[in-house]
Amino acid sequence: MGFFTPRYIKQAHNLLEGASKTLHHYRDILRPEQLLSLEESITGLRDGIARKDQSGLNEFSRVVEERFSSIIPANPHSAWTENIEALVVAVALAIGFQAYFLKPFKIPTGSMQPTLYGMTGFSTSGSTPDPLTRTMDFIRLGRTHLDLSASTREQVLGLNEYTKLNFFTFTDVVTTEGHHTIFAPRDVLARDFGIRPGRVYEAGESIVHGYVQAGDQVFVDRITYQFSTPKSSDVFVFTTKGIRRIEMGLDPALGSQFYIKRLAGVPGLTLRIDSPNLYINGSLASAPQFQRVMSAENGYRGYSNPGYPAQYLTTPEETFTVPSHSFFALGDNSYNSSDSRYWGIVPEHNVIGRGFFVYWPFSSRWGFIH
Repeated sequence: MGFFTPRYIKQAHNLLEGASKTLHHYRDILRPEQLLSLEESITGLRDGIARKDQSGLNEFSRVVEERFSSIIPANPHSAWTENIEALVVAVALAIGFQAYFLKPFKIPTGSMQPTLYGMTGFSTSGSTPDPLTRTMDFIRLGRTHLDLSASTREQVLGLNEYTKLNFFTFTDVVTTEGHHTIFAPRDVLARDFGIRPGRVYEAGESIVHGYVQAGDQVFVDRITYQFSTPKSSDVFVFTTKGIRRIEMGLDPALGSQFYIKRLAGVPGLTLRIDSPNLYINGSLASAPQFQRVMSAENGYRGYSNPGYPAQYLTTPEETFTVPSHSFFALGDNSYNSSDSRYWGIVPEHNVIGRGFFVYWPFSSRWGFIH
């Protein structure tokens, strides 16, 4: 239809198109007499459009609307159906995007500090910020402020961790006087605040005062490694499936986990650590990412030769050559990193993708990962 086509003709065309689609959709369930009635009304409307008789078209349009509304009742749940369909499509697209392009991932530990941070607790001595400041700190920095004191003398009996909505982690600190629920993982409370079974708190003594900093949330690029092989110095994510020394220490009910490390060795490279330096094929590692760790500055401490129970690179003289279809992973926080020195190589088929971008919190580490 052209620009100068009368409006009533355009409206009739739209009605004709809609009626024809509806008839096609319901054709198989209509009785013969109903089908005939609807087809006659559509034929009349089509003839009226051809004659361009406005008064006649109005009548034909009225007949079409009346017959279709009486024979094919409106679906009272159509709006709900459309919304559900839209939601299903959105979820499918999100799942597909995550499966093939970018996967969100939360840094679980401090093994990559200070490049990437896991969840960490900090004790403070000052007063707790006001509610608005606490809210802004959480939105901007992923920071949760904690303030809990013992009301009477109590001894810690145990720490029970649980998760809500598969995301928010809480710990029940069970004491001789009951229990306290704290919005933080069990290991953070034990490691950073010293809350352990057997510890006694006197009345009025602070159990926890400070804040918990959320681990970095990153996007994992899943597409790059489909077209190129991982390279030494990449930050990469992989699954622990089949890596025996990791799986032995995991809860079987949780299944395999995702780890993030620095890819130190690709197939054929020979590695050696003479603390704080990493050597690749006999030469000092030259990539800027390795140089940053070896500088022992700005929070980095260099690479270390681990003791028992590590199995590789335990002395300055020991070397390891990466076998085919495998990778050797190291944490940037070498002195506190469970990596390939302890549990061995990462099979090629375990690799998920490359650590790409820190999207939250909005700290100094926000942005592309190096």
